[in-house]
Amino acid sequence: MSKSTVKQFAPFVVLVAVAIGALFIPSLPNFNDGGKYSAADIAWIIVATALVFLMTPGLAFFYGGMVHRKNVISTMIKSVVAAGVVSILWVFVGYSLCFGDTIGGFIGNPMTHLFFKGVNSGAPWSLAPTIPLALFALFQLMFAIITPGLVVGAVAERIRFTAFILFIALFSLLVYAPIAHWTWHPEGFLFKMGALDFAGGTVVHISAGCAALAGALVLKRRKVHIESKEIPPANIPYVLIGTGLLWFGWFGFNAGSALGANSLAVSAFGTTNTAAAAAGLSWMFFDVIRGKKPSVLGFCIGAVVGLVAITPAAGFVAVPQSIFIGVVAAIISNLAVYYKGKSTLDDTLDVFPCHGLGGMVGMLMTGIFATKSVNSAGADGLFYGNASFFFIQVKALLIVVTYSFVVSFLIFKFIGAILPLRVSEEEEEMGLDASQHDEKYGRTPQHA
Repeated sequence: MSKSTVKQFAPFVVLVAVAIGALFIPSLPNFNDGGKYSAADIAWIIVATALVFLMTPGLAFFYGGMVHRKNVISTMIKSVVAAGVVSILWVFVGYSLCFGDTIGGFIGNPMTHLFFKGVNSGAPWSLAPTIPLALFALFQLMFAIITPGLVVGAVAERIRFTAFILFIALFSLLVYAPIAHWTWHPEGFLFKMGALDFAGGTVVHISAGCAALAGALVLKRRKVHIESKEIPPANIPYVLIGTGLLWFGWFGFNAGSALGANSLAVSAFGTTNTAAAAAGLSWMFFDVIRGKKPSVLGFCIGAVVGLVAITPAAGFVAVPQSIFIGVVAAIISNLAVYYKGKSTLDDTLDVFPCHGLGGMVGMLMTGIFATKSVNSAGADGLFYGNASFFFIQVKALLIVVTYSFVVSFLIFKFIGAILPLRVSEEEEEMGLDASQHDEKYGRTPQHA
């Protein structure tokens, strides 16, 4: 069998092997309520789980609308296919690596919940005692799905589909799982250090942003970027639809992270909406004072940056302070996009300036504005006289940035050593919709 044939069959063979292995896992009865769970909490977290899932197709529309029309489908599927890859990995070993019995505070024991062993019938998660463990695991799955999908925007228009599938798997196991364990498992070393990340500033956005930077560096520049050609967005209404779906889904992302239908969920809901609104306006108005016209893209990108920045802080800061967080995050990301545009870095859709830096700003703002009056399980930040907590956030940020960038860089290098990582120049010119998927977006005008 030739080397190319092995590569062609490998993904299907792996999936079949996992499917067959699953047959030998004993079936256990579902959890017995016994009156210990809250029906209201279960209902809310089921809804929140569905809302977070909705963010993945929302992200596909958001990214798909901004690339060249010949790369719309290829960009959108790379986000959505993560729902397939990560869901299977999560049941197989991903959940266990994130939330299984700790191994030194660095990673979960892969055997704890292999193939979801004990998840359907097990005791509830220690920090979510009012919902079944299975629901907690499914809620966390949605975070794991969207994280590698965020990286798509940085490597769009030039990465091979098969290579990105492998990246999703390796990133989920080697980057996402350890960071989630460090941050959200009670025995994780960042958790024990006192770092706070309510809904994924480090786990989701910093890790994805740094992976995006690594991917852009390894894949190098597109031909149109080298030639400084302006690429018109394929469909700005898609971006608007994507923003709406992301904003809507983010209420589950952040308010759901309260893990119950309670006052903390209400507070997180309020800070989420307020930060997004403030950031969207901040980006648009900041563009205006720099001589641009107010744009749909500007408001949409700004709103998403605000959602990113408030994510780690949503359950620890009050609503008024979320306005400041949104405004500042949008200005910082806006400037970062501007200066990135003057560099040779080809991060296609500005994932690092928006998600990476947005997550970093959110972590630091949590260190400044967190208050126990909002969440007694949190901490008071620098604004309330607690400088030590702020420096804990800085330390956690630096650890996650370093780890996620280095490991992601090595993942891309490894994939490039065993598979063609980047499409050929001819395929790039043709567009990835046709060259990778034999599909087309809409009708191509004759002059295109």
